[in-house]
Amino acid sequence: MTDFDPTIPSTTESGAPRESDAHSLSIGADGPLMLHDVALVEKLARFDRERVPERSPHAKGSGAFGELEVTEDVSKYTKADLFQPGRKTPMLARFSTVAGELGSPDTWRDVRGFALKFYTQQGNFDIVGNNTPIFFLRDPMKFPDFIHSQKRTPDSGLRSNQMQWDFWSNSPESAHQVTYLMGERGLPRSWRHMNGYGSHTYMWVNESGEKFWIKYHFHTDQGLEFLSNEEAEKLAGSDSDYHRRDLFDAISRGEHPSWTMSVQVIPYEDAKTYRFNIFDLTKTVPHADYPLIKVGTFTLNKNPLNHYAQIEQAAFSPSNTVPGTGVSPDKMLLGRVFSYPDAQRHRIGTNFNQLPVNQPIVPVNSYDKEGHMQFLHSGDAPVYAPNSYGRAYQDEQGPVDNGWEADGEMVRAAYTLHAEDGDFVQPGILVREVYNDAQRDQFVGTVSGALSTVEEPVLSKALQYWKNVDATIGERIALAVNTSKGDEQPGGDPLNA
Repeated sequence: MTDFDPTIPSTTESGAPRESDAHSLSIGADGPLMLHDVALVEKLARFDRERVPERSPHAKGSGAFGELEVTEDVSKYTKADLFQPGRKTPMLARFSTVAGELGSPDTWRDVRGFALKFYTQQGNFDIVGNNTPIFFLRDPMKFPDFIHSQKRTPDSGLRSNQMQWDFWSNSPESAHQVTYLMGERGLPRSWRHMNGYGSHTYMWVNESGEKFWIKYHFHTDQGLEFLSNEEAEKLAGSDSDYHRRDLFDAISRGEHPSWTMSVQVIPYEDAKTYRFNIFDLTKTVPHADYPLIKVGTFTLNKNPLNHYAQIEQAAFSPSNTVPGTGVSPDKMLLGRVFSYPDAQRHRIGTNFNQLPVNQPIVPVNSYDKEGHMQFLHSGDAPVYAPNSYGRAYQDEQGPVDNGWEADGEMVRAAYTLHAEDGDFVQPGILVREVYNDAQRDQFVGTVSGALSTVEEPVLSKALQYWKNVDATIGERIALAVNTSKGDEQPGGDPLNA
């Protein structure tokens, strides 16, 4: 029984009206998010605790250990130790699907997680991205809703195309990522044969204090390869752990996969007037404007000895930065900086960083204390700072070297639009200028197949969504869908019927 009334405007869990389910509180439209945004913090913290013990997104995956070798000199952009010429840094990589549960097939069409942990001489540094350079959303307030739409319905407990397309078609900012997802990258042949991206815009700082905006790229040295819809469906039934098995077996055979690491470097001031908002996670930065700069190569050469201890309990977070690196005004990134470690505290435990797979390789002097399963401790040393007994503590004041300026009223708003920031601009370019004829044909078949079970009122919105991406592709998708449903006017505009 429930007294749920869907007509009541959304509220916090304490019953107070929510101001927005789409926009976080920031300093100006483009500024940093606010810790006192109770609605955002409650929504993310509550979402972080939805799964025990599996991850909420990215539940199904695996990984391996390896090494990053820096072969180029990018020291004029960053003072970070791990990116200095010739440096070799041990690391862990974890690959995953986003929407599936722990036992779901590896070959469902989905974005793939691409999470990297580097055990550096300045502490752990994590890059948590995907096999696509963008994402579905630009504001973390909508992230729990997005994941809910990709999971299972509350009544039948089944996955639902209707639910997925309802969210996407009501969230036009998702169009770029969905266009990637419905193309080849939604079905990589293996984790070894896909690229990875930091996706967000990050910051680098050099020894002189100069700041640069950074986009991370990891291009597979094995070459890009993909599965067809038919191959993926067959493997989902015959070998649901296909990607996990492929990576483990390849490393066991001595076939160590590697990726070339590159960055796009955007001068700090350029971001203010560039034609796209580089902090909007639904946008890419064209290589023609800011070419790739090679950094080095990472190679995976060691399988885990215990999957649970070394992969399931691995905790990645973009909050793990080191000197010479930083985050950016990317709202999704700022939300993840809070949400990821918060989810780990719930999923693994308060002292998750003390587990061997998460421990840094450098000494730790933290005033955090106690909590579930504390293993490392500071003995009888003072547990508070400042103190008079010789235990070191920090008291720096003033501007930080990896920060940025912000000014304006506290608002709930989308980013300030730049010259070409429309939600359908880049997905339209992807369809028209990047995909070839064969890829467009496959794309139409994939999207129309995914929409074949979608009903009104969602179907009309979804068809219009694709017409907004590209009129020709949208008409082809509508024709295919309506023909499969037996519509007498397959070319008609369902929104104006």
